[in-house]
Amino acid sequence: MRSASVSRRTSETDVSVSLSLDGSGKTGITTGVGFLDHMLELLARHALFDLEVKVAGDLHVDQHHTTEDTGIALGQAFLKALGDKKGIARYADVHLPMDETLTRVAVDISGRPFLVFRTAFPTEKIGAFDTELVREWFQAFAMNAGITLHVETLYGDNSHHIAESCFKGLARALRRAVALDPREEGRVPSTKGAL
Repeated sequence: MRSASVSRRTSETDVSVSLSLDGSGKTGITTGVGFLDHMLELLARHALFDLEVKVAGDLHVDQHHTTEDTGIALGQAFLKALGDKKGIARYADVHLPMDETLTRVAVDISGRPFLVFRTAFPTEKIGAFDTELVREWFQAFAMNAGITLHVETLYGDNSHHIAESCFKGLARALRRAVALDPREEGRVPSTKGAL
């Protein structure tokens, strides 16, 4: 089982994450931010990752630190769980429809963190959640997971649907990218011999 646990404590948040890449989508998530919990639950379910997340954050300030630091810790756990990356598919992309919305997500488990995020939200909030925090979470996750990640919403009108399509698209792309390719026979999928 490719799994890892990460704890991250700062003056703003206390985050613990346990992740198994070879799971079934089981979750136990309590961040204190309902919309973030929802996004992480569907991420785990559609990636078929088992995911436990517990966060105590400075929500009296706002939801920014909790959202960003959760992305950081989950990215670190993802990188740790991958180990030497031998045998993985490495690349994956998906077009994810969510009602009127369509989002394209492409990932390279490259060891070279980079994010292209071309997604706009028609509203500033989804319930109490600031929509600008969606990009913050993706930035934190990609940088700490060491992946190249492109997210582009091609069209959409509903902010909730747009955010959900981004997280589900990431889930489906990661599910394919971390899959073990029997033709690789335990090799690192790079001419460099390392990722």
